[in-house]
Amino acid sequence: MMENKLSEIRCESPRRIIISMLVTYPHHSPSLLSLLSPMNQIIPTAEPFFFSGKGARARTGCIVIHGFTGAPKEMRWLGEYLNQQGFTVLGIRLAGHATKPEDMIRSRYTDWLLSIEDGYNLLCTCTDRVFMLGLSMGGILSLTFAAQFPVQGVVTMSTPYKLPDDPRLRWIKQISWFLPYMPKGKEDPGSDWFDQEAFRQHVSYPQNPVRSIWELTRLMVVMQASLSKVTAPVLLIHSRDDTYVVKDSMQMIHDHLGSSDKQMLWVEGGGHVITEEPTRETVFKAAADFIERVVKSA
Repeated sequence: MMENKLSEIRCESPRRIIISMLVTYPHHSPSLLSLLSPMNQIIPTAEPFFFSGKGARARTGCIVIHGFTGAPKEMRWLGEYLNQQGFTVLGIRLAGHATKPEDMIRSRYTDWLLSIEDGYNLLCTCTDRVFMLGLSMGGILSLTFAAQFPVQGVVTMSTPYKLPDDPRLRWIKQISWFLPYMPKGKEDPGSDWFDQEAFRQHVSYPQNPVRSIWELTRLMVVMQASLSKVTAPVLLIHSRDDTYVVKDSMQMIHDHLGSSDKQMLWVEGGGHVITEEPTRETVFKAAADFIERVVKSA
C-alpha cells in the first residue's frame, strides 16, 4: 500500500509528498515532520571556512579557533590575512557553537577538543605542518591539543589561565540544573569594545550557558596540567585593555609552558576580541611573522 501511494504522488514536489504522507500515515509524523524543518542550523556569516594557500607557504596549515560562545566569524579576518600571505587556513566551528545556545549546553569540553582533532586531521591531508591559533578558549584548546599532537607552533590570543574568583564556580554544575544561562557581565553588551562597528557585526551567544561554564572550568584544569608538555614554539598575545580575562593570565601560561621558544606580546587599544578590534592588524602581523620564523628555523 505504501508503494502504491508513493507512485501516485511521485510527480509532486518533495514538500507536498511529505505533507500527503503525514495525512495518510499520521503515526509516522515525528520523523516526517523533521524532513520539513529547515536544514540550515548555523547562524548566517558564522560558518566554518577553508582557504587554500598559494606558493611555497601553501604547505603550511593554520587552524584558527574561536572562543567560548563565539563563532568562526571572529577568526575570519585573521584567516583571510594569513591566507593573503600564502598560508592554508582552516577556521573550525567548535561543537555546539554558532547555532543555538541549547546546542552548547549539550556539548562537553571533549567535544570541543574533538572538533579541533577533526580539523587537524583534515588539514594534515593537504599540508606538511600545522599551526594552532586560538582566541580566548580557543587558545586554551590550542595549548591542550599541542600537548598531545605534533603541531609546529601555537599562537594564543586573550587566553585565560583561570576564571576570576567567584564562589559560585564551586557549585556551577549544580546551579546549571536550575539556571541555564547567566549574563556575560554587569555592563551593557559591547560597552567594552573599542570598535563599535566591529561589535555590531560580531556573532556570539548573548549569554553564557551555565553548564558550559562548568565544562570550561574542567578544560582549564586539563590545560594547566598540560602546559609543561607543550614543547612547540608559542606566541602569547594579550591586550592591556582586556577586562574579561584574569590580569596575569598570559604571564602564568608563559611560566608553566615546557617550550624553550615562548614569547609574550602586549597590545593596546582593543578589548578581549583582539582579532576584531583595532588591535587586529598588529596581532595578524605578529602571528604571520611568528609562523614564518618558526617554519624557517625548523
